[in-house]
Amino acid sequence: MRSTTATLGSRRSSRRRSGCSRTRRWSGSATRSLNVEVESDDALGGSMIAPRPTLYRDAALADPTEPSLRKGVSLLADAGRVVWIRPSTDEGDLPPNVRIIDAGGATIVPGMVDAHSHVTLPGGSHWIERGADPPEELLEVAEHNGDLLGRAGVRWARDVGSPLAVDPRDGRRRALALRVRERWQSDPNRPRIRVAGTWIGHSGVLTGGLAIEADDGPALLKAASTQLDDGADFLKLYLDGPKKEEAPWSTDDVRAVVELAHGRGAKVTAHSGFLVGARVGIDAGVDSLEHGFELDSDAVAKMARQGTFLVSTLAIFRSWASFAQTTTLPRFVSDEGKERIARRRDRAIESVRLAYRAGVRIATGTDFGGGSLRANHIAWEVESLVEAGLKPWEALASATVRGGELLGEPEAGRIVDGGPADFFLVHGDPLSDPTTLWRVWRVAWLPDARAESLG
Repeated sequence: MRSTTATLGSRRSSRRRSGCSRTRRWSGSATRSLNVEVESDDALGGSMIAPRPTLYRDAALADPTEPSLRKGVSLLADAGRVVWIRPSTDEGDLPPNVRIIDAGGATIVPGMVDAHSHVTLPGGSHWIERGADPPEELLEVAEHNGDLLGRAGVRWARDVGSPLAVDPRDGRRRALALRVRERWQSDPNRPRIRVAGTWIGHSGVLTGGLAIEADDGPALLKAASTQLDDGADFLKLYLDGPKKEEAPWSTDDVRAVVELAHGRGAKVTAHSGFLVGARVGIDAGVDSLEHGFELDSDAVAKMARQGTFLVSTLAIFRSWASFAQTTTLPRFVSDEGKERIARRRDRAIESVRLAYRAGVRIATGTDFGGGSLRANHIAWEVESLVEAGLKPWEALASATVRGGELLGEPEAGRIVDGGPADFFLVHGDPLSDPTTLWRVWRVAWLPDARAESLG
């Protein structure tokens, strides 16, 4: 069923409840914003109309910094901003031409942050091979991923690696995600993204086209500088070496990259599948570790002291386990493959537990595209964090406010008066049940025809 909507003229709200001591006058000046929201009106057959105030009435509100829902809430949004959040019993006067959405039984959730994504890649069991696909196809994949992200309630995506290719539109050879960022900047319905450019790795580690290769300190520094010159928002170093017991570069080599990036206003993150690489990254002062599948108590203690983020990607092990039922690939279906996946999964879960107990800030990532998950699977990662020991509301915080902190975007993952109207609605309580995030009903920043596509 479609949501119930109504349009009010200049009359007072008919929802003034008993016990309200006073009403509030509407002031249009409260909604001024540079962001303009354009929505399609289902009642008019999807025709485009001018943006107008929208009231979400009698919902619950999930604040990821608190363990319990706030119930009986009405939220007024206009021009892409939250005008106010009030008790449903005391809304006061409403603006002319307001659109009312009966949100009873639903929960308002901040737009999420996928802190480890690969927007130009599709994921699935053949994710490694897909990196060599033609750039035209990968750019089409990005558009599909943009749809999936939005409908899943993901407002921000942090792209941590994109194939290096010649852009078919302008002939420039660079990370394709940089082109996607440019295209999406002017589209308010698309996710907001931060882009690391292309992976920087040692030769012999990643397949062709997926990395700029650097085998020593000077080459590493040159590669980092090139990525920043191309427009990367931050840098991604691949700290797994050709031999898993050895890091690809020294601590001093990586520290030089961190100093270069920080001097240019950028951050550095590091892929860390094994403990030796994690130690090099932490000691060199990287801003975050991706995956962190093998951490120990010393590593997480130093991360906590330094403020180094951990970006979790535990759900890939659930994905790989599912491939044992859906593919014939030996690395997933063989007994040896299943045992290897189970061992790595247990070690990765223990690493997240150690980090959590040490007070490391954890942001949620899916590794979609560059790993096996799809772009709409962030709920799977939130579930995995709960399995690793986080309380459900803390896991939701990892997918919202912690992701915003990692991005340096204080408004990301939060719903506050005057802030962006970046929220979505689900059925259930995501502060106590992470599976609720699979049940997206509406997405506030999308036109209605797409916002309710999963409802």
